[in-house]
Amino acid sequence: MKLRNFISAFCFFCIFFGLSAQTDIEGVIVEKYYISDSNDATDTLGGGLEEGTVTYRIFIDLAPGRKIRKIYGAENHPLIFSSTENFFNNKEDGQSFADQFNKSRLDENTVALDSWLALGKITTSVFGGVLKENDTNGSLVAGIGVNDGGSSEIADGLLNNTNPEAGIPLSEADGLDTLRNQPGSLASYGIVDLITGQDSTIFGSIIPSNYFGSTNVGYQCSGATGVDSLLNHVIIAQLTTKGELAFEINLEVERPTLTGIEVIKYVANNEVLSNDEVLSPFLKYPPQCGCTDPDYLEFSEAYSCLDQDSCRTLIVLGCTDPLACNYDPQANFNIQNVCCYIGNCNDLDISLVCPNLSVADISKDQITVSPNPAQSFLQIQGPFKFQERIDISLFNSVGSIILNHNSVCTNSEGGYLINDLNLIPGIYYLHVKTGDNLFTEKLIFQ
Repeated sequence: MKLRNFISAFCFFCIFFGLSAQTDIEGVIVEKYYISDSNDATDTLGGGLEEGTVTYRIFIDLAPGRKIRKIYGAENHPLIFSSTENFFNNKEDGQSFADQFNKSRLDENTVALDSWLALGKITTSVFGGVLKENDTNGSLVAGIGVNDGGSSEIADGLLNNTNPEAGIPLSEADGLDTLRNQPGSLASYGIVDLITGQDSTIFGSIIPSNYFGSTNVGYQCSGATGVDSLLNHVIIAQLTTKGELAFEINLEVERPTLTGIEVIKYVANNEVLSNDEVLSPFLKYPPQCGCTDPDYLEFSEAYSCLDQDSCRTLIVLGCTDPLACNYDPQANFNIQNVCCYIGNCNDLDISLVCPNLSVADISKDQITVSPNPAQSFLQIQGPFKFQERIDISLFNSVGSIILNHNSVCTNSEGGYLINDLNLIPGIYYLHVKTGDNLFTEKLIFQ
């Protein structure tokens, strides 16, 4: 294989692999859905919602045609949701899963701010979650004459804060829209107790908590997509807390193939990866920023956002082995298969790889190596000048360096002796270099 073709194929493989690992999940969107105000804090029906509490919605930005089959935590990859303050759950009509809400109850007190998990679907009817900026059909949860005002019967209703930090007010857009492709076979484990039917995690109101982490949990369906099939933003959670939010999510994503479909496991960390798991840095929040450009040595697939100052060292591909005839002192990323050695050039054309290699001034007639076959020593005789530098290297049959002598000729007769050789019987290649001149000899050791 020619050197240029090999490098091209190598680079194509790296680019293709990187793209194929990330084209299913294009990003994760954390939307600041609502910030509670003093009116919301008056409600006692849903439970104590402090002023300044933030409701977040988490969307997975999938490529078109992809579906989420499962949110899960497993060995080496826990599902984690945490905050520096407790999560809020509505005591009156809160649910662990968004598809269990009755649409007619979302306009009561603070029900619409409950913390839950989702797989695209919200309410028992036909609604799915969308970003407020993509919601154009008004609001079912807030606005004058919509929300019931809670326990204090606030005249204009609750959830009417217009804090610009939360974007579009809930009275204008509630993030609900018709979901045409309803996910089926919704099921879960590891959250609701199968015997009592109660949820003591952060998605239930029984025990207030600021942390959920489990390696034995899952919420699954036949395949969840976004309301808009092209945007394909799939809502997977709503979390309400006054603290700083963090999470690590693992997903099973369905993708179409030429012969059908396949399911890929995407995980939030790569400390341990099995053969069927792929790291997606987007699944960890807050996002980790660093060098996301694979052309730089500082690149890491664990980064989901770019820190401009982190990409410093441009990758230079080449052979970094100084014993190779095509050693490149400028290279900082070694490709061993393009290193060319006398006697083993990895099926590359040595005349192209090392065009400056010269054997004109030292001929085979001028140098003798004995004995050959050899056992424990070699005598090299040639036209070496007294005090001339001689580089002598011995390679095995696959091009690995076995012995390397850098010395000067101390014998006025031009001889050089190598003693005490203890080599495995086989074929070796001797490399003798003086200045720009090179001699090579095939040797047999018995």
